[in-house]
This record gives sequence, structure tokens and C-alpha cells, in this order.
Amino acid sequence: MKVIVVGSSHGGYETVRGILAAHPETEIQWYEKGDFISFLSCGMQLYLEGVVKDVNTVRYATAEGMRAQGVHVFVRQEIASVDANAHTVTVKNLVDNTTRTESYDKLVLSAGAVPFTLPVPGNDLKNIYAMRGRDWAKKLKLKTVDPDLQNVVVIGGGYIGVEAAEVFAKAGKHVTLIDMIPRVLGLYLDEEFTDTLTDTMKANNIYPATGQAIKQFNGKDGAVTSVVTDQGEYPAELVIQAAGIKANTDWLKDTLKLDDHGLIEINDYLETSAPDVYAVGDATLVPFAPTGGHSRIALATNARRQGRIAAKNVLGDKTKMPAVSGASALSVFDYHFASVGVKAGTADGLGINTQSVFVTDTVQPPFVTEDAGNVPVYFKLTYAPEDGRILGGQIMSKRDVTANINAISLAIQGHMTLDDLAYADFFFQPGFDRPWNIINVAAQQALLNK
Repeated sequence: MKVIVVGSSHGGYETVRGILAAHPETEIQWYEKGDFISFLSCGMQLYLEGVVKDVNTVRYATAEGMRAQGVHVFVRQEIASVDANAHTVTVKNLVDNTTRTESYDKLVLSAGAVPFTLPVPGNDLKNIYAMRGRDWAKKLKLKTVDPDLQNVVVIGGGYIGVEAAEVFAKAGKHVTLIDMIPRVLGLYLDEEFTDTLTDTMKANNIYPATGQAIKQFNGKDGAVTSVVTDQGEYPAELVIQAAGIKANTDWLKDTLKLDDHGLIEINDYLETSAPDVYAVGDATLVPFAPTGGHSRIALATNARRQGRIAAKNVLGDKTKMPAVSGASALSVFDYHFASVGVKAGTADGLGINTQSVFVTDTVQPPFVTEDAGNVPVYFKLTYAPEDGRILGGQIMSKRDVTANINAISLAIQGHMTLDDLAYADFFFQPGFDRPWNIINVAAQQALLNK
């Protein structure tokens, strides 16, 4: 059997890896439009801050290593079109501009997404960057040490935007962080957490300009000089656009069924509207465990799960994509947070009723001093009011307690309730935590509140 996999990031990589693990004799052709396979954009902050020294190591695999395993890896070659009836693709060689036709038995599309470009005047000026991919990583690294760069504007207050803002604040630049929504990280955390993080960002030379819409970019001699919103103008020698992503699917609109956001429509087995064609990654929806519906959750973890499930289905092992809870985590200067599932701030958009309980504790027992690392921890548990079913959670501290959110993710997927969590068995050792895990504390408090 011949399988063509398009795209080398999380979903594409895991598809290839899954096929190799189960049936290494399969003929696999793996295509990457760029010149570098499996770059991890989620590792960019570590590279830009110097934690990782070599940008070429921020990857899952090398072309040479995969070829040694029998995979036919093609870089700088683009799948220009798909003929689903003929089971063929047209391949464009970006080096010499030639084209050829390749046949397939199964085709897996990890088309991914591209940074959303704001359709406003001046968006073609120089020094308007994105924070996605190896090429942008190299350009951004040079800007962190540019002595002529003083003012940076980051557009988008999600994970990528906050990472970019922190990178340049640590590099000594003044950073303005602009977002249309009222709170930075508002899609990931409720106010109890974002208020603290906003104060932390302000204390570290980041100015959050929230609730503002971009109107235009001003420039001089072809380079950006400021960003104009509906509420003000902000100087900028560098702009980083991190205001969402757009599915990279325009080239598929005449081949596959796409939704009104350009996402590829797939079934539970990741099959598209065309026979023997599968899709994974940021250009698809995933089943969302808290609601039972489907959501767009562009996380590497989800793409990799899809890739492994796609591999199973390609090889004839009929397997449904499991529901996910959308667990994620990030550090913002001294704080570490994680969230999963439904938040109070996102419940209305999902059309569900929720209740929540917010608790504050210390990581360790009171006899352990703050000097010894015993700091506050903040936790919010969200649940269904009618039956106490767990729907989501958020946790934050200056100690890294983010792994607790994995327990909430499992609770969501296992349809557990407050009663299940109130006295669930978690270990205790005073060098690490308290006799009652903060998850126990929150569930017990929620039961008292009912």
C-alpha cells in the first residue's frame, strides 16, 4: 500500500510514525512545502529566550533519520492539487518549478494553518512579523538583539501573543499587547487569574491594550512605525501578528467539503468527503469531551492524537477519534498556569450552564515557609449544576503545579462528578503538597455550596 502524507508538523509526523510502528513495510511519501521538516512552533519561545541554543533542534525528526527508516521524504515540494477520483496528487517542485503526478492508495492531509493577516491599511509594511515556523523564528531572534528596536507591538493576547510579548520584554523592549477581547488570555483563564497576570505583565514592561480593534499600520520609508487602534496609536519598530490562524485549505475547496471557516469536514474516523482521504491537525475540528460536540482546539496534543488515529484507520484498524478536553499550560514570567475544558468565561459561547468554585491555598502545609518555596496556589473548578459533572478547571501558582490539570482532564473524559473528586486519593508528602490536594478542597467546597 502507498500512503501519501502532506505536512510535517504534529499531525503529519504522528501519522508517519504510527504507520511505521504498525506496518513499516508500507510505502510512505511524506511532503513538506518548506525546506525543514517537523519544526515545532510551540518551542519558539525557548529558542528566542536562549534556553534552546540551536533552532535546528526544535523539531521531532530529521529528513535523514526518517529516510533511514524507509520513508520517502520530499522537502520544498508542494501538493498543488488532489484528484480524489483518480487517487492522484499533483506535486510541484518549488526548487525547479516542475510538476509531476503521484498516485496513492491512502492520502492524509495535515494541511495546518497560517497566521491570520489583518486586512487593514499598511499590512504590507516591513517589520510586520508572525510567530510561527522556523523562518520567522530566525528573523525574530535577530530582532531580540537589535539595538535600534525599542518599541514592539504584539497583536493577539492568546498563548502565542503572550509568549512573543514576554520574549521582547525580557530582551529589554517596551511591548504593547493589543487584543479585541477585554482580557489578555481571556479564552483560557477567568478573571481571578488574568487580573493577576495582567498586573505581572505591566510590572515587566508590557502594556496590555485590550478591547481595542486595529485600524491601520503607519509607516515611513516602507517600514512600520506605529499601530493605530480605535482607541489610540502605539509606536512600533516591530509588529508581531498573533491574532489567530486561518486554515490552509483554499487549495482544497474544489476537492473536499469545507465548513464556513474553511475547516475540512471529517467524520469520527477522520475521513473527509473524498474516499481514502483523511485530514488531521489545525484545519479540522476535534470532539470536545465537556460538551459532547466538536470544537476547534489547535493544540499539538490534539494533532498528534489525530495523526495516530489516522494511521490506524489508514491501515484498516477502524478507530474513532477519542474526545479531548483541551488541556494546555503556559508560564507568564514567575507564574505557571494550566487550564482545561469549559471556563465560566467560555460557557455562554458553548451554550451550557455552569457553576464554579474558586479556592486559594498554599502548595505545602503552613509550617513550610515561603522562603522554602511554599507559595499560594489558585484553583478554579467548573461543573454542571444539575449533576455535579466536572466540566473544567484552571490552576496557577509561582510553583509549577500545572500537572494537576491532567487529573481534571481525565475527570472530564471519565464523566466524573464532584462526589468523585471530593475524596479522590492523591498522595501527600509535605515536601511536595498538602494532606488534601487542592482538587479535593475545591470539590468539597463546591458540595458545601450546593
